[in-house]
Amino acid sequence: MKRVVVVGLGIFGFNIVKDLFENGFEVIAIDKNKDVINRIRDFSTKAILADATDKELLEMIGIQPDDTVIVSFGEDLAASTLLTLHLKEMQVKNIIVKAPNDDHKRILEKVGASEVIIPEKQMAAKVAKGLISPNVLDFLPVSEDFTICEVAPPAGFLGKTIADLRLRGKYHIEVIAIRDVLSDKVQLVPRADFVIKDSDILIVIGREQDIQEIR
Repeated sequence: MKRVVVVGLGIFGFNIVKDLFENGFEVIAIDKNKDVINRIRDFSTKAILADATDKELLEMIGIQPDDTVIVSFGEDLAASTLLTLHLKEMQVKNIIVKAPNDDHKRILEKVGASEVIIPEKQMAAKVAKGLISPNVLDFLPVSEDFTICEVAPPAGFLGKTIADLRLRGKYHIEVIAIRDVLSDKVQLVPRADFVIKDSDILIVIGREQDIQEIR
């Protein structure tokens, strides 16, 4: 399993370190706040007190091109940009950077970030979608047009087969899997004669506006 280096241990960075470590990853945590480093020691492979914008220090730490580095400096664009540039020069292939807004995102992408995430924006979108379509439990955008969603079947779906629902023809939606919440078993690409139960969650792919039609 590849090593993950997390730089910046605010709420976002701290919880990423903890979650990855608890799931068996080798995680290096870096921050210049001594108290935070002391708190993360038991939840990381190694905790380092350092200013990670110092390129020589990064090289001393031994960050490798195959490491995944997550940069979480909040709104400190100067520090995020400088660290991303250093990592790019060190030929790190996977650089994930947290940004506060789209303007920062564009700058970070220009200097070499592999992926830029805006947690507040993504969480706001998730909350909004939950209010707009209460039966949509989770979603994963796969392009500008298409989304994969977990959908709780409406009452009208229960007891009917995939063929009966005519989701492809009527809604332009494909059911790619069904998960039974009681057994936690997943049926990939269910057959047309699969009967929907109230314990089933439909995993579908389609355009967002089409998925909203099956509220």
